[in-house]
Amino acid sequence: MIYIHVPFCHRKCTYCAFFSKVESGKWKVESYVDALIEEIRLRCHEQNHPIRTIYFGGGTPSILPLGELERIVKALHECFDLSQVEEVTLEANPEDLTVGYLQGLSDLGFVDRLSIGIQSLDDAMLRLIGRRHTANQALAAVENAHALGFSNLSVDFIYGLPETFQFSAFNFQLVSHVSAYALTVEPGTALAVQVEQGRVVLPDEEEVIQQYHALRQQLLKAGFRQYEVSNYARPGFESKHNSRYWDRTPYLGLGPGAHSFSLFDGGSTSVAHVEKRRWNKPDGTFEQEILTEADAYNELLMTALRTTRGLALAQVPKKYKERLHCGMQPYVDLDWIVLKDNCFVPTPEGLLHADGMAAALFV
Repeated sequence: MIYIHVPFCHRKCTYCAFFSKVESGKWKVESYVDALIEEIRLRCHEQNHPIRTIYFGGGTPSILPLGELERIVKALHECFDLSQVEEVTLEANPEDLTVGYLQGLSDLGFVDRLSIGIQSLDDAMLRLIGRRHTANQALAAVENAHALGFSNLSVDFIYGLPETFQFSAFNFQLVSHVSAYALTVEPGTALAVQVEQGRVVLPDEEEVIQQYHALRQQLLKAGFRQYEVSNYARPGFESKHNSRYWDRTPYLGLGPGAHSFSLFDGGSTSVAHVEKRRWNKPDGTFEQEILTEADAYNELLMTALRTTRGLALAQVPKKYKERLHCGMQPYVDLDWIVLKDNCFVPTPEGLLHADGMAAALFV
């Protein structure tokens, strides 16, 4: 698995806490690509087996000109075994997906899955959260991508916004995957300031839950299956890349601020140190954390309880099994968890509380 972080945005969304920059001054796409290609060549030894999935995330990867994306693809082919790649995803904003850009992506013959950040079909809400596209642009981007042969399309929506929540205008038959995220107010974001000052009033928890259930029912009716708290797919179109994150599959993260995960020494994570990294010459500066057995177990809880597969008892170290059974009982009583085929499986209601349950079960 390879994750490539593209740290550029046309402008910062008010809710976003990810590392991103507006292109200006030293933050130039061309110098970023130069540094990324050098990093690919320096770190290719960290993935000495065939790559199965590649994910361009951000930021806004669709901000990359096609020529720069082609340079990255060429470097990946030169440095990694891509003979067994099953899925290549590019995150994209609707305003970038012109017919010309989509045709260029198709001609490149590398990206086979688009993840389009729609977020809302209410133009007022889009302006509120800092998005540059309109609802009509979002609908056109999906329709054009589908017409040009992109059959593996994912779209992102946000619920928990102060709007009348409905997506009757969207044709779900055009897409194979939907990610639906509850709006979270991250410290330090523009949205956090707006909420604190009373300029934005968000719906209460009960309304957010109602929105979650409304969207869930609409997606199930349209033929999607929920396989993770925030993710729905038609059968066979689950995100292969993201599913491997939840299985704790090792992966290589490339680009400033990108995380990597390795099973070396029982498990370690690293993140490229943004401030100490030179654009014109990557200096290999990373922060690294070696995971303890307890850290690894806590990560297992956090990821497994967010999926509809749940937490398999076979994955749990023997020393934690009795504690787990005792800790799960209150959630079984609430019908948030069921024990099925030696797995603790969240119910639809339980998925809403997945993070809280996991945190309460941490060791």
